[in-house]
Amino acid sequence: MTTAPRHVIFGTGAIGLATLDALRHRGQTARLVNRSGHARVPDDVEVVGGDARDPAFTTEVARGAGVVYQTLNPPYPEWIAQFPSLQAGVLVAAEAAGARLVSMENVYMYGRPAGRPLTEDREYAAHTTKGRLRGRMARELLAAHAAGRVEVAIGRASDYFGPRGGAQSNLGDRLFPAALAGRTATALGDPDQPHTYTYIPDIGEGLAVLGEHPDAPGHVWHLPNDADTRTTRQLVDIVYRQAGRSRGRLRTLPPVMLRVLGLVNPTMRELVEMQYQFAEPFIVDSSKIANKLGVEATPIEQALADTLREYRHD
Repeated sequence: MTTAPRHVIFGTGAIGLATLDALRHRGQTARLVNRSGHARVPDDVEVVGGDARDPAFTTEVARGAGVVYQTLNPPYPEWIAQFPSLQAGVLVAAEAAGARLVSMENVYMYGRPAGRPLTEDREYAAHTTKGRLRGRMARELLAAHAAGRVEVAIGRASDYFGPRGGAQSNLGDRLFPAALAGRTATALGDPDQPHTYTYIPDIGEGLAVLGEHPDAPGHVWHLPNDADTRTTRQLVDIVYRQAGRSRGRLRTLPPVMLRVLGLVNPTMRELVEMQYQFAEPFIVDSSKIANKLGVEATPIEQALADTLREYRHD
């Protein structure tokens, strides 16, 4: 295998591809790594297949890299079994290459908001299995940085939406096609609670900045969100209006319904413990990355319009 380009991205889901987009806008190249060796990318982008849990493989595929991005996200039912070893494989690769490691995370480790916006200095008070796992994994990365083993910068995002968001997004396949067709959309949780959603291209841009900014390592950064946090229902109404509909049409899946669906669907079963995020105001403060690194969120109406355009052209 040839020496890697400066940027190596582990993961070719929505976040990995958004990071690739941000790098290509800068005129840079990247090697993508996933299990299959195939991804929907331009022909000039190299995609390498292999198991990121294998440190021999990850070390070889990242040899010579300057920045390694961890955007892997196993299926919900496989988090406990796979996620720690996936992160460990990427950490070994970055350390062996002497590369900066930029790791994508969510905000599960904080637990319930309890009436306060989530900031990067928030204590880890997760009460869920996935939240406690996220906390342990974050501490592992920051300990590696503190020990001088590898430069680490962590980016965290709330529930995401945008191009390639698909069925994984609460504002994805259950919303935009319905708005375009004039049907009723579906969302999780209480739609009338303020809830931060992070635009996928803003995540990619934020991770690219964390890979290049001298002040990024050693810190956790909330990736850019629109400061005007709306409710899910308000965002749904905007999408329907942009789609030329008079008003939004929305039904919700309450936790009891998720539990019933979880009897036959493992992913739905795993969603149950995360529904606390939609039961009260859930606001993620990203002023730190805006003030210190100059990364601003795309205005929410523009982000929704751009996403709707992508769905219209699919």
